[in-house]
Amino acid sequence: MEIVVGVTGGIAAYKTVHLVRLLIGDGHNVHVVPTPDALRFVGLPTWEAISRNRVTTSVHEDVPQVRHVALGQAAELIIVAPATANTLASMAAGLAHDLLGTTLLASRAPVLVAPAMHTEMWQHPATQANMATLRARGVQVVGPDDGPLTGGDSGPGRMSEPEAIHAAAVALLQRRHDLAGLTIAVSAGGTREPIDPVRFIGNRSSGRQGVALAVAAAERGAQVLLASANIDGDVLAEARRPGVEITQAGSAAELSELMAQLATRADVVIMAAAVADYRVVEVSDGKLTKESGGVPTIRLTENEDILAGLASRRRPGQTIVGFAAETARGDELLERGRRKRRRKGVDLLAVNEVGWTTGFGVADNKLVILDAADAVTSEAAGSKREVADALLDAVLAARRA
Repeated sequence: MEIVVGVTGGIAAYKTVHLVRLLIGDGHNVHVVPTPDALRFVGLPTWEAISRNRVTTSVHEDVPQVRHVALGQAAELIIVAPATANTLASMAAGLAHDLLGTTLLASRAPVLVAPAMHTEMWQHPATQANMATLRARGVQVVGPDDGPLTGGDSGPGRMSEPEAIHAAAVALLQRRHDLAGLTIAVSAGGTREPIDPVRFIGNRSSGRQGVALAVAAAERGAQVLLASANIDGDVLAEARRPGVEITQAGSAAELSELMAQLATRADVVIMAAAVADYRVVEVSDGKLTKESGGVPTIRLTENEDILAGLASRRRPGQTIVGFAAETARGDELLERGRRKRRRKGVDLLAVNEVGWTTGFGVADNKLVILDAADAVTSEAAGSKREVADALLDAVLAARRA
């Protein structure tokens, strides 16, 4: 496979020589893209000798070949090791002031970074915010380790060993096309049940977890059918990419009809949308106002159970995955999840704790995944993209079983 290894200006660059050797030994074609500062630690002849490819550092070299775009377009994996604090900040901001920056922006390949810096720099709020941004975009991270640093210091910030980075790269490459040939229907966002032309009953779902699932599945080779309930435009924009077909729905009834249609085309159905349990019995044709006199009474009725319906109509070989957002914790959270899984009849249930500051409207998530026997098959925590990949891993494992 075509692999780009970006090397930035840290003393740990010497370790990356061995990483490139390991990748070459696997039979990959490796292009090394060092920054000018990186060459102060390991020279250009070393990178060319070890990679067996020409090495350039500037967008002004190999201009006829448009190298600053061609490298990124051809890459099937990009590794940045070491990834300094400055490099992580540049990646988070989308800067392209050197060949490595333009290569990263010109690529849709998975990216793996191995941070390396002093402890204070790693723990600085700016660096942690940049890491959160990168993780949310799907960038994979290995390390940093806790150990000796330059200058006699010790602590978290040491670049992981080449063997650990290599193992993470191998895992990413194996995951690259593991969903190829599958069609996956994903619902995302929150439904809205109208009260009148102005008001509705809704929830706090941002749609980020469902969109992360759609994007992760597409990047892993699946054809994705995304049923978008109400999602903010900037969140939904992440899903507008090749391999993702987006259809929108507003209310629970609309989403139910849409998911029934999409399920006929899907091998896997993931109901990540937050669906309203109730709708208004009588929707007012005009805006309810104080001039009407008194406080209006709104009568509710139950919505159809979309997930249970999809599970009851599943085709042989089709996998149905549900979500359970609960405010319980610990054993009670699991017990509620197990009751819901049995009630819905799904193959997998992703149980996540939600609250005022968790689950909804935040960048991170935490899931406990129950299988068809109500056993905890896996747990996942981190950015919603990392959680999405973990859930898709569980889907693959369930289908193999």
